[in-house]
Amino acid sequence: MDSEYNAVTAMGDDDLRAIDSLKAASAQIRAELAKVIVGQDAVVDQILMAIFTRSHALLVGVPGLAKTLLVSTLAQTLHLSFKRIQFTPDLMPSDITGTEVIHQDQSTGERQFRFLMGPIFANIILADEVNRTPPKTQAAMLEAMQERKISVAGTDYTLPEPFFVLATQNPIEQEGTYPLPEAQLDRFQFMIMVDYPSSQEERLIMKMATGIGGEKPHPVLTGEEIIRLQTVLRRMPVAEHIYAYAEKIVRVTRPKTREALEFCKRWLTWGAGPRASLNLILAAKARAILSGQYYVSCDDVAAVAPPILRHRLIPNFAAQSEGVTSDDITRKILETIPKDEKLD
Repeated sequence: MDSEYNAVTAMGDDDLRAIDSLKAASAQIRAELAKVIVGQDAVVDQILMAIFTRSHALLVGVPGLAKTLLVSTLAQTLHLSFKRIQFTPDLMPSDITGTEVIHQDQSTGERQFRFLMGPIFANIILADEVNRTPPKTQAAMLEAMQERKISVAGTDYTLPEPFFVLATQNPIEQEGTYPLPEAQLDRFQFMIMVDYPSSQEERLIMKMATGIGGEKPHPVLTGEEIIRLQTVLRRMPVAEHIYAYAEKIVRVTRPKTREALEFCKRWLTWGAGPRASLNLILAAKARAILSGQYYVSCDDVAAVAPPILRHRLIPNFAAQSEGVTSDDITRKILETIPKDEKLD
């Protein structure tokens, strides 16, 4: 395959070794997670893609599916600081970012303001039930996600690297919640649907959860290693027809343009923006590397499209009345657009 040959020749030996080490590390992380988490392979893969692309992910699922346990266990497999923030209606922005307090020097008696860092100053943030807090607090969190810094009393404070937010959301309890606006949802690379376990998985969960505690997960990667692997991923070359394929997927979703597919015009109010196409390429790179490939294929782009477009395609009333979801529209788009190297 030409794209595979070009990718391998374009990357140095150090990068190729780093890709191999990333694949090995991801396998180790999955093995450590399996000590506590049963199944959820697709969810784990998408979270790992978000981490290695320096992005954030939103996990959506009903209560009891181990969303919180998955994130906290993942934190144990990495040599990184971890903080859980439980979002509630009375949570204030300063409860997340931190606040200034008056500090008195015991020797001189002089008083001055001192900044006390909030829980946002950690490598891994679990934003639990992010839709349960008012928009002002949500905005403080999402600003930190985007800018990777916070500003308090006119002073900027840089957040630690690596930094990523894994947020959870309950789709069934809507009373007393503040749904994230589409512009803020766009900050998340993935919207990951956490589904019910299979029959065999559920039986294994019962045995593990009601028996004597098993072996605890061990750390696999350090922060420095993660940052290095994030850099290697960015350097991974992508063939021109892959860019064309990802661009086509995104552009046909915009119902008010000539490029839009007819069913997108019929079912969508708004389509995906440029951040979707950027994330398609980054996530496809991560999927390729985690699969042990040195090149990105159209299959990689197609595989990551559903969780990337899920929260970026806005179905209209016609789609809702017909029971058509954004996932259905994405599936139809992928069936319509050929995986052809000659795409313009």
